[in-house]
Amino acid sequence: MNKDQVKGRVTEAAGRVKEAFGKMTGNKQTQVAGTLKKDLGKTQAAYGDVKADIKKAE
Repeated sequence: MNKDQVKGRVTEAAGRVKEAFGKMTGNKQTQVAGTLKKDLGKTQAAYGDVKADIKKAE
């Protein structure tokens, strides 16, 4: 795993926690921020996956 994959998955997990906390407390702003952070993490992890695939192909 490269650093983008790791950071992306950690960010995604933190976003899931924040989103769940927002839902639990009824705070829409926290919920939306968590959803955005989760999506950002997914994007970063996907970037890391592509980067790893390219490295394997070389």
